[in-house]
Amino acid sequence: MRIGIDTGGTFTDFVVVRDNGVIESFKLRSNPASPASVILEGLRRIAAPAKSEVVHGSTVATNALLERKGARTALIATQGFTELVHIGRQNRAQLYNLTPRPRRHLIPAALCFGVPERTYFDGTVAQRPARIELMRLRQKLRRAGVESVAICFLHSYANAENERALAQLLENEGYICCSHDVTPEFREYERASTTLINAYVGPLMDAYLAQLERGSRHPVSILQSNGGFITASEARRHPVRTILSGPAGGVVGAAAAARWSGISGALTFDMGGTSTDVSLWEGKLHLTTEAFVDGFPVRVPMLDIHTVGAGGGSIARVDEGGLLRVGPESAGADPGPACYGTGDQATVTDAHVVLGRIAPDKFLGGEMLIDATRAGKAVDRIARALSLDRNAAAAGILRVANSNMERAIRVVSVERGRDPRDFALVAFGGCGGLHACEMAEELGIRIVVVPRDAGALSAVGMLLADRVRDYSAGVVEASQIEPSFATLERAGRKDMPAASFERLADLRYVGQSYELTIPWSASFHQEHQRIYGYSDPARPTEVVTVRVRAVVPTHQPRFDRNRSSGRTPDHLAPRRIFTGGQFRTTSVFYREQISQRKRRGPALIVDYGATTLVLGGWQFLVDRSGNLIARR
Repeated sequence: MRIGIDTGGTFTDFVVVRDNGVIESFKLRSNPASPASVILEGLRRIAAPAKSEVVHGSTVATNALLERKGARTALIATQGFTELVHIGRQNRAQLYNLTPRPRRHLIPAALCFGVPERTYFDGTVAQRPARIELMRLRQKLRRAGVESVAICFLHSYANAENERALAQLLENEGYICCSHDVTPEFREYERASTTLINAYVGPLMDAYLAQLERGSRHPVSILQSNGGFITASEARRHPVRTILSGPAGGVVGAAAAARWSGISGALTFDMGGTSTDVSLWEGKLHLTTEAFVDGFPVRVPMLDIHTVGAGGGSIARVDEGGLLRVGPESAGADPGPACYGTGDQATVTDAHVVLGRIAPDKFLGGEMLIDATRAGKAVDRIARALSLDRNAAAAGILRVANSNMERAIRVVSVERGRDPRDFALVAFGGCGGLHACEMAEELGIRIVVVPRDAGALSAVGMLLADRVRDYSAGVVEASQIEPSFATLERAGRKDMPAASFERLADLRYVGQSYELTIPWSASFHQEHQRIYGYSDPARPTEVVTVRVRAVVPTHQPRFDRNRSSGRTPDHLAPRRIFTGGQFRTTSVFYREQISQRKRRGPALIVDYGATTLVLGGWQFLVDRSGNLIARR
């Protein structure tokens, strides 16, 4: 048996593939204060055999970083470089803002320590740290009450001797991580930032996974931001690789759903409880090593996912200028949207309830009742502030949320040189199907795909992911390229004996500041032409980093894509639903009632974990793969 678990901001999703091929899914309310307790409760409910494999998308590292609730961490750098993470780069995120807010740093300057040592760019050790200096440093760390230590020495990617010497001395002083282990690549600021984040979230992730392994008695794997999973022990050592764990599972699941329906290119649109994650899929997953999380560079391979604070729990408010805003603040799981019975602030979900787009007695298959009266009162507060009626205010909340999400989709399509009209929109997450047709109309997209198990597709993706490890090494001259590839592949064979290997490299024209990561067998000039619109084959190029991706394909679960729920659904009465500026009587169906025969919208389609709104002017059906397909 294999179990996929995705911990979201509002719900924790479970997808179970039993040995006989039967697939089950369910949701539990997340508990931000104790996410492991919800997972253990779900595992008890499943009553899985002890050898069942659990693949989990964790938000522990992400939340600790975003909420600044990580461990008390020290950064140890080469003397003279201790201000590295506070100075950062000269780039300004808000170019025309003359009074930007100061960034909240992970650690204060008082917890940055320097060591007299030096390694040159070619790996020559010019100065080894004196043992007496390291002993004094250890005493300083003890007096400062440090729980975790990030070590990042100058040019340690070329020779890690000095970092290893310090790490050995501090072995029993807490959670220790070195930059040559986390990201052995050049660019001091990015390397230091990534290593510091790893150390900052490491103790929490270590304790969390230890609790899971003790409580579940199952082998636990964690999905990485690159779309592949690693063992829990690997994740405890490199938690920075799990920062986008949940969203990565969604992209893997959406890519599989698109393939099953014969679609070659898709924009993935994952609208959950707290955020919306979008990505571009063109027959393969797009990776980047230049990601930023909360403004901090994270230099590890990640799926190219763009996230905005627009989800079902995103809170609506009227700002000081009288303008309606939605998000990025979220009601989360506690207290949740007003319609859940405990919150009192209007959210996107409350707006859908007010406009009739969520059937209150059918939410989560009737397991959770929706308080429509409470939702209406919450939206009324926004309406009064804007001098609008309730329905106009609710429609305004949805329009603002749609605008935020449209901009996110343009980031991964238009800003990457892609026309959104050339792709299908694969919508999932609890709210994705409610917004998909409206979003598609705004973007000129003609095909919308809502996969089966759309409300738990990230958990499905975790069951479809392969085991993956990424290795990298900085290179100074061409003669190092082949030996570096060979060294990385030896490390991969040691960690994953059954793996196959893919070679990649970061290349650039000599004199450029940034590079492209491409397969080693690909043409750099062609890729440069495709992305930037120009190339210069006569200009010399250089390799700055070599990479090896080790992959062990996982056993793909046998999904019965047209499986039935096992019950004969009753017929649902039409509902009055607000679309196009007015209420219209709209047909309502259970998803099980939709066949391969085309129907016309408008229609509301109810599933266990998600609801889909098909607008007028659209046709829809369920294809042979089990996906709901809507065409304009």
